[in-house]
Amino acid sequence: MDVSEASAAGSDVLSALRRAIIADDEFFEDVLLGLLSGGHVLIEDVPGTGKTLTARSFATALGLSFSRVQFTPDLLPSDVTGTNVYDEGAGEFEFSEGPVFANVVLADEINRAPPKTQAALLEAMEEEQVTVDGETYELPSPFFLIATQNPVEQEGNFPLPEAQLDRFNVKTSMGYPDLAGEVELLRRRAGRDEQDPSVGRVLDEERVVGVRDAPESVHVEDDLLEYMAAVARATRSDRRVEVGVSPRGTQRLFEAARAAAVLADRTFLTPDDVKRVAQPALAHRLVLTPDARVDDVAKADVLSAVLERVEVPTVQDVEA
Repeated sequence: MDVSEASAAGSDVLSALRRAIIADDEFFEDVLLGLLSGGHVLIEDVPGTGKTLTARSFATALGLSFSRVQFTPDLLPSDVTGTNVYDEGAGEFEFSEGPVFANVVLADEINRAPPKTQAALLEAMEEEQVTVDGETYELPSPFFLIATQNPVEQEGNFPLPEAQLDRFNVKTSMGYPDLAGEVELLRRRAGRDEQDPSVGRVLDEERVVGVRDAPESVHVEDDLLEYMAAVARATRSDRRVEVGVSPRGTQRLFEAARAAAVLADRTFLTPDDVKRVAQPALAHRLVLTPDARVDDVAKADVLSAVLERVEVPTVQDVEA
């Protein structure tokens, strides 16, 4: 699938989501950026904003299988990955797949589960496989994880460690709709019998794979490679940052920026693509100093300051 076809497919998915869910276009694009960049998405927001509905609708629009895991303090790793069950008839153990064996998996309230269970997702996220009792099982392809966490309830929660946060290509939030959006939400509810809206199928598994491959053909000038590396390195020297963006984060910025170019129907990368994805791709990777946390410094503000300091290259239109 070429860039134009992938861009059109992405537009169709976004249109389907807009018809069902009230949210800013930038939020929908953030989720799609996670898919196109071959990674996973973390949505942080208060309950009731539509995080679960978004994940389910996204899977339906993509034409992929969907599974939801409700993370709780008593959830075990085997409840996510699956376990070996003894078959009395055959006289042997047989692997029973867990809910992670789906194309789109919603890890709902991931920060409510203990670290051992959270870590069960690491192998799945990085290598699209799980290992149980020494045996490795491949996950369905494509595999896309959408995790949610609630920033309000802190009691009984287990904050995601920085190493796991770094595995998410994109972190985003829905936020509350404006007045007109909330009125439209009620108007849509009055026009249907079901509580939740439904989304139609837009793509299929083969086309989703094609869409994910499209960013690989996006041309990137050397000046932009240096620009992205400079942005990542500048986060490491900011006095408010204890741990800056890792080399993995630099690569994820590159992948997300190419995905943004595809959504914009361009075969080449621009500085605006990098700026567009910098916040969702990098902000969650920063670890602020204790003083910065005491002063309530926002990671987004730190990253904005970094983007202002780093010189932006002038890149000519390669198609001109």
